[in-house]
Amino acid sequence: MRPKFNIDQLDRAVSHLKGKRVLIITTSTRWEGENEKPKSTLLAEEFAKRIEGRVEIVDASKLHIYQCEGNVSSGKGNSCGVKESVLKDGMKNPSGQHRCWASINHSDDELWKVSKPLLDSDVILFFVSVRWGSANAVYQKVIERLNWLENRHTTLGEDNIIKNKEAGIIAIGHNWNGGNVVELQKQVLQFYGFQVPEELSFNWQWTSDPTDESQEGYKAERGSFKRFFGLINKLNESFKDWINEKS
Repeated sequence: MRPKFNIDQLDRAVSHLKGKRVLIITTSTRWEGENEKPKSTLLAEEFAKRIEGRVEIVDASKLHIYQCEGNVSSGKGNSCGVKESVLKDGMKNPSGQHRCWASINHSDDELWKVSKPLLDSDVILFFVSVRWGSANAVYQKVIERLNWLENRHTTLGEDNIIKNKEAGIIAIGHNWNGGNVVELQKQVLQFYGFQVPEELSFNWQWTSDPTDESQEGYKAERGSFKRFFGLINKLNESFKDWINEKS
């Protein structure tokens, strides 16, 4: 059984984003020698074309981001996001809000390439691939390293600096747990302090049969996504007409 993707979800998301400053963070991976982009990245780029506003895409899979150091639960207590952990670099941290010990401990860490546009955007959209029933490892690394956004207003009792920002997650997978991945990460984003409107999160999955691991199935999935993606491209003009009618 193949879950049907509702094209109206794209309509609602694009309409909701009109005129807003949007940061799209892609997280899926491919070896460069394959000369192809992940499906979630292709969909992210299509979103960027349609959004009538300022849009920036950051491919987190291409960044040198260190693992979270777990300072939220060290033997000294919770020191994640304390004022002493501020990144003292006007270029990397113009807002003065980036606080992460790993960014200080590793001079070549590139989390700032995520946090800088994040703090300057109205909406943050994560595009992820589903691997073994979970969001991929790149997404998980990024979200763990952004833990200071949540910790400073929960444990540390400071202001929630992202309370006026919206966030969403779009997941692409083959056969298992995509819908649950989206629902779980929506809850995570809410815990972080983002507003999480329903219009900005959804899942595309080729089949709901978790045992379908055949070569034929994976090839068919690629073809199915290409047809779906082709449908999106064919609807380009109707998208514009629809949005104009709603404005």
